[in-house]
Amino acid sequence: MTGNVSSPSLSMINEHELLEDEECILIVDDSLEFTRLVQDFLHKNNLPAVTAHSADALHRQLTMSNVALVLLDIGLPDGDGANLIPELKQRYPDLAVIMLTAVSDVYTALACLRQGADDYLVKPVQFPDLHSALHRVLEKRRLTIRNRHYQRRIEQANFRIQLAHDLALKMNTAYLGTTELDEVLHAILVGITAEEGVGFNRAFLALFDEDGALLKGRSAIGPANREEGSRIWQEIQDQKLGLHDLIARLRDDSNTMNVEVNRIARALQVDALNSEHVLIRAVRERRSINVVNGQSEFSVPLELLGLLQEDTFVVVPLFSPSRALGVIIADHFVSRHPIDEEQIKALEGFASQASLAIEHCRLHTAMQRKMNELEAVAAELQKNKDLLIDAERYSALGHMAAQLAHSIRNPITAIGGTARLLARKIENKEWLRFLSMMTGEAEKIEKILEDLFVFVEQTKPEMERVSLLPLIGQSLLLYYKTLNERGIRQNLVLPEHDLELLIDPRQIQQALVHLFRNSIEAMPLGGELTVSVEVEDKQVRIIIHDTGKGLSRGTVEYATDPFFTTKVVGTGMGLTIVRRIVEEHGGELVLQSSGNGMRATIVLPKPQDELPITNQDAS
Repeated sequence: MTGNVSSPSLSMINEHELLEDEECILIVDDSLEFTRLVQDFLHKNNLPAVTAHSADALHRQLTMSNVALVLLDIGLPDGDGANLIPELKQRYPDLAVIMLTAVSDVYTALACLRQGADDYLVKPVQFPDLHSALHRVLEKRRLTIRNRHYQRRIEQANFRIQLAHDLALKMNTAYLGTTELDEVLHAILVGITAEEGVGFNRAFLALFDEDGALLKGRSAIGPANREEGSRIWQEIQDQKLGLHDLIARLRDDSNTMNVEVNRIARALQVDALNSEHVLIRAVRERRSINVVNGQSEFSVPLELLGLLQEDTFVVVPLFSPSRALGVIIADHFVSRHPIDEEQIKALEGFASQASLAIEHCRLHTAMQRKMNELEAVAAELQKNKDLLIDAERYSALGHMAAQLAHSIRNPITAIGGTARLLARKIENKEWLRFLSMMTGEAEKIEKILEDLFVFVEQTKPEMERVSLLPLIGQSLLLYYKTLNERGIRQNLVLPEHDLELLIDPRQIQQALVHLFRNSIEAMPLGGELTVSVEVEDKQVRIIIHDTGKGLSRGTVEYATDPFFTTKVVGTGMGLTIVRRIVEEHGGELVLQSSGNGMRATIVLPKPQDELPITNQDAS
């Protein structure tokens, strides 16, 4: 080699990032003096370099060092350098090769270039020529790698846009039920783990339960272990599987990629009150948290690291404007690559899609629940319209009876009493005939008033075995609209299992309807209505408690008397009917008033041979 060792500096190569961190140049020549001279030249220009003096040493260096470019001599002791080019290019696609030879033969140079060499230099090499060749080849290599990198990013962007488009179409063309939501979330996890997506090895999805009290793992995608993961992802890459192929493959539960990670996901549970937990922190603060080697700005529990069997991962929150939904956890379990900001941002994009799908599903579920409630109300109203008509009839009749009692009874009593008094004092038969007629007619009117006091003749209960809890629910549904309009909260405290009672269902429902109506009328500005059921050995208690104004202590004992009322309109006959119904069932009606409302308790006997049934069976 000839030329000035202090020839133009190669520092521009580093400035232009022609070599990445830990990359080096490999000098391969059988001349120890030549390799040392070139290595010294490269080191003085801040270019790391290693040497090899045979084809065998070349292969060893390639396995030990991150080689970007090889200065390769054609004549080696154990082989022809030109014949090594195809193998090197196949095994190391990003490896640049500059051939060195003492033979100035254009045919040899062309043969090397056809084999895949990037340049060809003839010994003795001038340092300026070496500088130019290195710069030119490394710049070409850098542009090729970056072009491939940009191409991959374009493909990933296209993939993400297409997936987002498909998900948006699915969410906009149909209401998302639980099944559809699972499909959307599964597709999102595939996008996170697919090579053309974000490229994570594993992805875990955890969501809060309905009450928001517990964060629970829902599903996951990824390999069971690193060895299996390497094999499976290599197969996917070799087969060039597309998105739909990946979804179909990863949905198969017999595939070990899903079985083990879903076991891990199901074992993941975190109390929402554990505010220091890294997963709860992420959703509370609504930002991603990157855990590296088990460390982050927040404490990472050892049990979480043990469950995931990984100490480097990223946590991305899922949330809507009104609530926290859950988290996505992603890692490079197989490749062990670091997680960069670009991947986190891409993951956050997929998390936004998942959040939208979850909230969409919850809104659809809430709407469906309301529709079912309204349908149940309509069906119950249609089924029990006669009961409502009877209740209104009783109310109207009671009002009329009160008016008649106050307007007619006293005059009629005076007329009848006067006629009877005169009949005892007068002996004239003609006058006595008229007085007897007056007395008889007065007695008829008094009898009518007595019948009105009885109000409505109560029929004998027709007993049958009836599930109690559905009967309570049906009765309460009759006032669904009124409860909502008045802003009255419902609180049902029911036993875990339903039970059968020997009752007349129509009469007991009539009693419940009267009590519910009284409670609602006592809360014109809203409040809380609590309905609870207590089961004892020999009796069942149905307790209805409202937060209305209640009754004073002096009036509670008269509340079930006929026509007793504290209302401007009404007769108070409702509680009289309730008491009569309950007593004819062998039970008792207990009324209690306190500073926080009225409490009505229906006590009914419990059949000794009654067997409890589940709520599901009862429904």
